[in-house]
Amino acid sequence: MNRQYSDVKSKYILQAESVIKQYKQYDEVITAVNRVDLKVEEGEFVAIIGTSGSGKSTFLHCCAGLDRVDAGSIKIRGQDITKMGHDELSRFRGENMGFVFQRHNLIPQFTALENILIPTLMCNKPGYQYEETLRRLIKTLKIEDRLHHLPSELSGGQQQRVAIARALINMPQILFADEPTGNLDRANADEVLSLLLKTRDVIGQTLIMVTHDMQIASHADRIFRMDNGRLTLERDYIDGQRRTTTY
Repeated sequence: MNRQYSDVKSKYILQAESVIKQYKQYDEVITAVNRVDLKVEEGEFVAIIGTSGSGKSTFLHCCAGLDRVDAGSIKIRGQDITKMGHDELSRFRGENMGFVFQRHNLIPQFTALENILIPTLMCNKPGYQYEETLRRLIKTLKIEDRLHHLPSELSGGQQQRVAIARALINMPQILFADEPTGNLDRANADEVLSLLLKTRDVIGQTLIMVTHDMQIASHADRIFRMDNGRLTLERDYIDGQRRTTTY
């Protein structure tokens, strides 16, 4: 295979080295993530697949700074987030990262608009950027008429669109998505993927997605498989190049 693309010198937006994450289950120590290494280039779409309980979501949460690692390092844009204190990490995440949860995690007492704007409270970017980004996101995600509705008044697909807008409002350089289509039917799953890829192109960020759906994963530049806490490469760049096809 021609590996032109991967051989050129490039800047890694994410570097995970020898990451270990363990937790206790009764008297047993479970190693959910076992010495995992991963390097992701800026602008890549990386998919991580695997069965339930394989450690893929735990690893994603570690990379996004939502869970603390027990060993190893995770660098985002050259900054080691494993060495950051709580306040520093929260600020860094707010300015550089977005996260789309499988179950939306919307605050039920807040309107869609209020939920979308929550990350702006943890970031020092000028307000005018939010206004412009908000207009672009709600138009792309087709939720202009749902902004003043509570989550309970939205369909599952609409809630996921609000969650995506919340993850993107700060224009993050890297977007993490944990089974973003897992609770959706095929039509809505395909639409959510299309929206993620469209906003990725508009904003130009890196996308790292955990999914059990190979149809979704097939659109990634590279696919990795997590099995018993270990990460292996499932599919590399096609002909040495990133995917250029649109969904």
